Amino acid sequence: MNLRRSKKGHAELHSGALNDILFILLLFFLIVSSLANPNVIKLMLPKAKSNTKAKQTVVVSIDAGQQYYVGTNKVDFASLRQVLITKIPQGEVDPTIVINAEETVPIGMVVGVMQIARELGAKTVLGTANPQNAPPAK
Repeated sequence: MNLRRSKKGHAELHSGALNDILFILLLFFLIVSSLANPNVIKLMLPKAKSNTKAKQTVVVSIDAGQQYYVGTNKVDFASLRQVLITKIPQGEVDPTIVINAEETVPIGMVVGVMQIARELGAKTVLGTANPQNAPPAK
């Protein structure tokens, strides 16, 4: 008994309408993406000839001897808060304190300066060496 079929059927997929469907989907997504930000208001903002107020930063440095410096002036930790109050101008928007600390300085000293800055309402930035000029890691 031969139960095999003599003619095998091939599955066919007609893809004539596939290009039309993809084109319509593409148009749909282009239109929807241009409407994705309905809450944006376009304004013509005034232009200034110069920057009227430059953002001022205060630099706090901690050396390997665990001594604090504000700018180039040596300050002890007890009076650091008072010195920073005088260095940060009143009414300044987002005052910034840059902390430069050597690698050997304990992290607790850096965190202490960050806590004082937070109490004064200032942002802190930790200064690092330029990766191209940094010495290789040990």
